[in-house]
Amino acid sequence: MFRVIFHHPLPLNPDATSASGIRPLKMLAAFRAAGCEVDVIAGYSAERRAAIKTVKAKIRGGVKYAFVYSESSTMPTVLTDPHHLPLHPLLDFGFFRFCKKKNIPIGLFYRDIYWLFENYGKGLNPLKTAVAKACYRFDLLNYKRYLTKLYLPSLEMGRYVPTVPPGRFSALPPAHEMGQASRKTSAVQHTDKPLSIFYVGGMSDHYQMHQLFRVVSRRSDVELTLCTRAAEWEAVRDEYPPLTANIRVVHESGDAMQARLAATDVVSIFVQPQEYWEFAAPVKLYEYLGHGKPIIASEGTLAGRFVADNGIGWAIPYREDALDTLLDTLFSDPQALDATKRHMTSVARCHTWQVRVEHVIKDLTL
Repeated sequence: MFRVIFHHPLPLNPDATSASGIRPLKMLAAFRAAGCEVDVIAGYSAERRAAIKTVKAKIRGGVKYAFVYSESSTMPTVLTDPHHLPLHPLLDFGFFRFCKKKNIPIGLFYRDIYWLFENYGKGLNPLKTAVAKACYRFDLLNYKRYLTKLYLPSLEMGRYVPTVPPGRFSALPPAHEMGQASRKTSAVQHTDKPLSIFYVGGMSDHYQMHQLFRVVSRRSDVELTLCTRAAEWEAVRDEYPPLTANIRVVHESGDAMQARLAATDVVSIFVQPQEYWEFAAPVKLYEYLGHGKPIIASEGTLAGRFVADNGIGWAIPYREDALDTLLDTLFSDPQALDATKRHMTSVARCHTWQVRVEHVIKDLTL
């Protein structure tokens, strides 16, 4: 198969719980599962420098690499050391320059463009914010110089990405591992028990779910479980109505979170639409898909369009009456859930980490 270089400007943490930490591990595993021989350049700057030296020596010694694939950080590349000082600005991009001179294609996944929005840096030191923005622009300048492909969570995000020519953009959304529920769906039983809804993820300004809380709090036939970090919930809890008996907030990850997801009837990305959601491709969307859990999403978001276009749930207006109407239908007609669950199996096969890696290999080896 292919010999490839996998680059990430942070340590690869097998215990990672955030999407930014999990994705590089999933992509690396998928490259290896595809039969690729992978040399890894990852860690803080000292570890990367040592790995770069080794790889350069191999290339000079005649080893042929098909391409470099890099997973960016949510931070600027030059600020990823624990002290967040740009002491080694040319380390990674100097290596990219070396690879380009050796005619080794380079593809990089660019995680987010939040730093260009007004709320970035809110409440932080203005000088640090200015330095960070300058470093983000330094990243983009080097992407323009050296990359063959700039992978984005969605092509819609490309409208916001400056500097890099749009012709180099390619969509490489999050993915999933085929969950047991997606391989073997089971019928929803019509009982008198409440319909269970599950949400896992952040509770920041981007994830406003007030309508969901208000609707569930006044219904006895629905239960909502929200799984989020304790600090994020504490930061916003006063903005939400007091919790009722049928709304539970938990702070879990790993197997405990997966068990709750497996036990639920439907899942939610029913958030208030805003500009960010026009291009955001949340990891939870694909995790829900992999588990075969029908999705309630908002119209006016990229996630909502994906749900509607693929028939894997319901994209409805972000209004209380629209959610009430949908919940009435789902509670009274379990067959609607059954049909959606069965359909999700075929859709899920098109969005695995293995499929994402096959896309990269095709892009960078043709």
